[in-house]
Amino acid sequence: MSHKPIQRFKNLLIQAEKLGIELPNAFALATSGDNQKNTVRMVLLKNTDEHGLVFYTNLQSRKARQITEHPHASACFWWPQLKRQVRFEGRVELVCEQEADAYFASRSRGSQIAAWASPQSSELASRQQLLDAVAAMTEKFKDQRVPRPPYWSGYRLRPDRIEFWKEQPDRLHERDVYTRQTDGWKFALLAP
Repeated sequence: MSHKPIQRFKNLLIQAEKLGIELPNAFALATSGDNQKNTVRMVLLKNTDEHGLVFYTNLQSRKARQITEHPHASACFWWPQLKRQVRFEGRVELVCEQEADAYFASRSRGSQIAAWASPQSSELASRQQLLDAVAAMTEKFKDQRVPRPPYWSGYRLRPDRIEFWKEQPDRLHERDVYTRQTDGWKFALLAP
């Protein structure tokens, strides 16, 4: 059993990719703000390193506002074809400007334009309002590189708890939990 939970997770993600699972990097992200009301939504994992999980968003979105108010979150990956689930809990922080710039530059031009055009989580008067904003941003950045908007960046969820779940017959599922300690990770088995 690996006592490197981030690497163990990365190995499962590779397995999911090799199986051809659609959007193997999709996960449910749960946040809560000062009102302590939880919200959950699907987001896409864009990077995993020894520090945690990275995802990107508009910093004016509901999730970003909640993270600012309460910088903790939970993430859950579920791959039914693998009969596996991995859950993360921990603190959330902004990635550095250079990391956000590099990722933004790797996105398709359409996604870059959308980041400028969409007032994420804000009410729209109509779908046409969004399409008009896309047209305006397309014209604004015509024949030039699209820079990263100042209100768009990434977050890193730095886990202090990671749980691996594997389906087994008769609901005798395998559950392994890693808890971050000052000198590494503590490993424990959990009852299903």
